[in-house]
Amino acid sequence: MRASGAKLWTALWVVYLVWGSTYLGIKVAVRTLPPLLTAGTRFLAASAILALVALVARRSLRVAPREALAAAGLGVALLTLGVGLVHVAETRIDSGVAAMIAGSVPLQIVLLRRLTGERVPRSTAVAALVGLVGLALVVGPGWGAGGSEAIGLAIMLTASVSWSLGSFASRSLRLPPDPFVASAYEMLGGGAVLLVAAIASGELSDLDGAALEPGPLAAWAYLTVVGSVIGFSAYAWLLGHAPISQVVTHQYVNPLVAVALGALILDERPGPETLVGAALIVGAVVVTASREGRGAPARGPTSRPASAAPRETRADPTG
Repeated sequence: MRASGAKLWTALWVVYLVWGSTYLGIKVAVRTLPPLLTAGTRFLAASAILALVALVARRSLRVAPREALAAAGLGVALLTLGVGLVHVAETRIDSGVAAMIAGSVPLQIVLLRRLTGERVPRSTAVAALVGLVGLALVVGPGWGAGGSEAIGLAIMLTASVSWSLGSFASRSLRLPPDPFVASAYEMLGGGAVLLVAAIASGELSDLDGAALEPGPLAAWAYLTVVGSVIGFSAYAWLLGHAPISQVVTHQYVNPLVAVALGALILDERPGPETLVGAALIVGAVVVTASREGRGAPARGPTSRPASAAPRETRADPTG
């Protein structure tokens, strides 16, 4: 069912701005808050909110055990190893750089499809390769410098690959059909493992009075309520009311929003080589999204859960 233009563009801009701003939110939160604990508690809280929304909307939380386990396991791949590592990486690298690397996820998935023997249009494959060259330009300067930044880049690359592998594998999983319910289970699984990891790594001892500053606490609340709940709700609505080719435009708008916010608010200044790499990534994602979405019908929200995009690509890893 198509919606009015005003509603559609309002929802699109919510996804553009909210998911693009989560990189800034993470950077502010982990200035003082422990990264794994921040991510884990954020997703556990968001899981509870989504479950409450589902109950208020009279949507049953009862699903088959197989579906619940699949969703929780997917949450570990996407949220523990994906988003959780983004929080760790942003203790060492700029939010804009993290967003650029995350923006390459659709291109990585194209490569995975090609490696597993799936037929991919030549223009899509070429665009993906160009985008991955851009990714090399983004990480090159920091990688060459070594030290803490190189470690942060390696962590962020691991996070993006984990998100890509989880997204790719999710196509064969039997997940709960209701996106809110599936999201609640994903966030529960991913958040629980992150919390265990935070406790095991001794992060609770870092949660002292000095860590509980107003700015990072506000950023945590923003990531939980706005980033995970409101952003996903707008996205789920779009899946049922807009053409998929229009919905996936967030994949190249989100990194641009993140880079702009990082420059304006955090005074991040990516170098020329990084900016060229970012342009190649965004351009490649534009080509890929337009090619893959051409002629594709709109999908109902049953196609995919959590802080996530359609079955082929999933959404912004920090959503």
